Amino acid sequence: MKSIKEIKSEFVQAGESELLQLFQIYGSDSRSGVSGLIAQYRKKLERLGAERERLESMRVYEHEYEELGLVCGIDEAGRGPLAGPVVAGAVILPKNCEILYLNDSKKLTAARRDELFDEIRSKAIAWGVGMASPQRIDEINILQATYEAMRDAVSMLDPQPVVLLNDAVTIPLIPYRQVPIIGGDGKSLSIAAASVMAKVTRDRLMVEYDKLMPEYGFASHKGYGSAAHIEALKKYGPSPIHRKTFIKNFIADTEDTA
Repeated sequence: MKSIKEIKSEFVQAGESELLQLFQIYGSDSRSGVSGLIAQYRKKLERLGAERERLESMRVYEHEYEELGLVCGIDEAGRGPLAGPVVAGAVILPKNCEILYLNDSKKLTAARRDELFDEIRSKAIAWGVGMASPQRIDEINILQATYEAMRDAVSMLDPQPVVLLNDAVTIPLIPYRQVPIIGGDGKSLSIAAASVMAKVTRDRLMVEYDKLMPEYGFASHKGYGSAAHIEALKKYGPSPIHRKTFIKNFIADTEDTA
């Protein structure tokens, strides 16, 4: 008779179909350690099934438009911060692509976003990331800069999409059918994927800026208006990546600084 340690090793290394076989093989084993393993891995499969149901619920818009051709999700990160660029992601996923635990980037841990970022890049038919600098944001305003970043992200896609699923917005000057979805990063897998690409790209960029200008703490707050960020802004004045139009309430004169 195999030891519980040996059986546990089998469960650890088993895939989904193999787990079902192990349930049958060891189902009659009366040892509590074995029955505990079976119960543990049954729950694991149940959670996996629930996750797949959640993912399928986020394919509603993709299924609705996929017969027209390639469907692209679009989202942005960084419209609200006081510093750094606004970044847009655009992602075309294969039909019924499975990327477990993909969700609105704001609902994910940084570690999970990093994992998903790599998986999205490897599985996507095409993906692109565009951005608009703080100077561009000051020049044309944040909304227009966001649209510009989104257009740049879409322009990088090869092949090009037929339908765009957008998180709430309709992008001007773009020659594709658009479907704006309020709260789209939580309702569409393609938009969720785009949100992860945009968020991770921007966060990594802000970490690099932190190495150049550590006094502002960009690695921790990513340019958002935290108390520590505002305190540093008042102490050191604006940096070259601060948005002058966003910091007027904190700095008396931004025209002759940075």
